[in-house]
Amino acid sequence: MDITHIEHLGIAVKSIEESLPYYEQVLGLKCYNIEEVADQKVKTAFFKVGQTKIELLEPTSDDSTIAKFIEKRGEGIHHIAFNVPSVSEALAEAEAKGVRLIDKAPRGGAEKLNIAFLHPKSTCSVLTELCEQPK
Repeated sequence: MDITHIEHLGIAVKSIEESLPYYEQVLGLKCYNIEEVADQKVKTAFFKVGQTKIELLEPTSDDSTIAKFIEKRGEGIHHIAFNVPSVSEALAEAEAKGVRLIDKAPRGGAEKLNIAFLHPKSTCSVLTELCEQPK
């Protein structure tokens, strides 16, 4: 797989508004984008740390995957996202190597990225996201 860099770390939070002071006032990071991804039932906030981003994920519905994650595990690191030139090709390669896929095809994500997830049962218990920059 041709991974170019860590695109972002996804962190599940109950409230972006309540989390912002830590990231901005304590760590000195600047939130540069907040957006809702309706089909994923999540609101996101982004910070840049060098080439890597931190993505805060707030559930917008009690039945969202982020709400279920927080209920089961509490707030914290949810996933790691890797940038790849082609999510479709990376998915095909992962599947050919026996990795269980959550997404069989790329879908739209925050910041207009094409994304897909690999199942943590096949990725050493780490939810893994593949991201492709928009063209």
